[in-house]
Formats: sequence, C-alpha cells, structure tokens
Amino acid sequence: MVIKTREKLIDVARQLFAHKGIENTTMNDIATASDKGRRTIYTYFKNKREIYNAVIERESEQLVSRLREVVNMEIPPVEKLEKFLLLRFEIIKDAIVRHDSLLSFFTWDLRRVDRIRRLASAKEDEILNAILVDGVKQGVFRAEQAKMAPTLINTLMQGVDFLFFRDNPDGVDVNKEQTRDYTVNLS
Repeated sequence: MVIKTREKLIDVARQLFAHKGIENTTMNDIATASDKGRRTIYTYFKNKREIYNAVIERESEQLVSRLREVVNMEIPPVEKLEKFLLLRFEIIKDAIVRHDSLLSFFTWDLRRVDRIRRLASAKEDEILNAILVDGVKQGVFRAEQAKMAPTLINTLMQGVDFLFFRDNPDGVDVNKEQTRDYTVNLS
C-alpha cells in the first residue's frame, strides 16, 4: 500500500507538472488530484522539490529499463550492441509520442532535461559496459575501444536525441530513420 500510494503521488505530480508547470503546481493541487490529504503527501515527500526529483528519477528509469534486457540476451556482443542502439532510438521515439506534453515542458528548461539525461546516461553506461566487456572477453571488441565507447555512444545519442526533439532542425540533411540506420548498422 505504501509503494502504491507513493507511485500514485509521483504519477499525479508528473501529470500536473507537465500540464501546469512545476512553479504553478502546488502541494494542494497534488493532494486534490490524487484524492489524498496534504498530510499523506508530506509522509512521503518533504516538499515539492522532492516529488519533482522522484518524477525525474522515474523518467530516467523508464528510459533505460528496457535497455537492461538486452544484456541478458543470448546473442553475440555485436548484435547486442546493435539491439541496444536500435532500442535506444525506439525508446526516445516512444517517449516523445507518449509524453508529448511533458517533453515540451522539459524542452523549455534545459536544466531539467540535463538532469534526466545525466541520470539515464549513467545507467546506460552500465549497460553498455556490460555488453562491451562481454565483447572484449570474446575477442570481438578491443579493450581500448570498449573503454571509450560508452562516452562516445552517449554523446552521439545526445545529439540524436536533439534531432528527435527538434524534429530535424535546419541544416541537418539526414532524417530520423537514416540517422538510426547509419548509427546502428555496425557491420
């Protein structure tokens, strides 16, 4: 029951933040929308900032939870890396469609976007490292490549995320599908 109530408060807060903005959302708004009293909210969260941090953590976790499944697949490391990249593209595309109002809210505040990105990037690095270490053990990847690859891949994906968020800004002659295909097709 405790986890369910906390999760409901996070969901309600996320929706209100997306619709009204953080500054315009009050603890009373969250209490009313969740059918809980303010005292209940303060049992789980000290203040609005703490609820917001929980929303950010959840958003970053949702971005990477599906990626974790790739590590356990019984396929060669190159295929795992390709699947990771394909899935990463799919997740961003889905996130934009699913959370259009929330993402439009985030695009106005780069600090918020950056916090989610940093949390997600750290988690993605762990997944990439597991894939790359496996590839090094199998002799498919070189150790020096594997050491730098997570940073380089995350940097590349941040640029790709920008293209997806901005729907191909001016001066970029590659569409989303081409970007995905050029990035993923490693062999």
